[in-house]
Amino acid sequence: MTKTLLAVLILLGVPGLSVAADFPPGLQTLEIGDAAPDFKLPGIDGRDWTLNDFDDGKVLIVYFTSNHCPVCHAHDPRFMDLVREVDGRGVAVVAINPNSGDGLRPDELGYSKYDDSFEDMKPYAKDHGFTFPYLYDGATQATAKKYGCLATPHVFVFDSERKLRYKGRLDNSRYPDPASVKSRETRDAVLALLEGKPVPVPVTKPFGCSTKWREKISKVEEDEQHWQSAEVTLDEIDAAGLANLVANETDKYRLFNVWSTTCAPCVEEFPGLTRVSRRMGLRKFELITISTDLPKNRDRVVAFLSANRAVLPARLKPSLESEGRTSNNYLFTDPDVDALIAALDPQWEGPEPHTVLVAPGGKIVFRHNGMIEETELLDALLAEMKATYLE
Repeated sequence: MTKTLLAVLILLGVPGLSVAADFPPGLQTLEIGDAAPDFKLPGIDGRDWTLNDFDDGKVLIVYFTSNHCPVCHAHDPRFMDLVREVDGRGVAVVAINPNSGDGLRPDELGYSKYDDSFEDMKPYAKDHGFTFPYLYDGATQATAKKYGCLATPHVFVFDSERKLRYKGRLDNSRYPDPASVKSRETRDAVLALLEGKPVPVPVTKPFGCSTKWREKISKVEEDEQHWQSAEVTLDEIDAAGLANLVANETDKYRLFNVWSTTCAPCVEEFPGLTRVSRRMGLRKFELITISTDLPKNRDRVVAFLSANRAVLPARLKPSLESEGRTSNNYLFTDPDVDALIAALDPQWEGPEPHTVLVAPGGKIVFRHNGMIEETELLDALLAEMKATYLE
């Protein structure tokens, strides 16, 4: 493994990846000229697919992608552009999800409302307009190991004899903007093969989210143990302090939720809020909870927060320290309800729960009064914060 590839995997994969031992037993490397390994994998269309099902293609593209990865979210639309460009020219296309959910931490899902389960592949494919089979390899990962899938996306292009002629990235840009693309190695390889010419650049390094091997399950379990044992904190705050937080002179998005232990909808929605907070743990995002319980009921608030794991993601602790703060959970102490409304959101009519998303600089970019479903909240966050890097 080259130092460049290792750096990419460290950047986009599981923190702590540093040695080849992080790769699973049986991982192979396909060389240019090697035959395409066979497979039998379930597709989202309800049938199994094998390599022989793609015999009619003059060229075969095997595109490893995934539902959760922000680099795939940037590349999948450009891959669809290529598929449309070569439509009708004898190019067979298959996409494969190599990832095991056992190897994914919750905070690695912060760029997608989908996980990498087989069930989520169908709506993901629909969202991106996939017109080709999308297959699931996460149960055994045998195909990913045969092909040497190091990341998503990772592309393999085979000729009419199903000999490997190109492997690596889709193109050179990790950005979602097509204007940022300067070289299109996969496209160049496919067009060269269709024209009977040599592939100009047969090998590039894949750039993306490291393949989530099931062997990483111990790291996922360790992360879960840390989350379950982490301390839950609660500080007091008044209207002036809340107004300062809403002003948000940081580079983070802040999601404020006003709740109380005596509010049934608040109690019902709260677990979804903490799951979203954990999911967004690698992003510039902070959940700030504001309890309106009476100060004398502080112990009850702490017990509820602890039971629902209202934990500050570890990555956020330095930013809170730089702000002179010690918690993301607060007990509102002012008796004046109007002061609370004025400090948080003057458009709020008063009923709990109330949720607002504040962008860097203090602008409220989303508000919702009443209980909000977890999926609706994720949709709102991703619409504002985007599902790709650098957006």
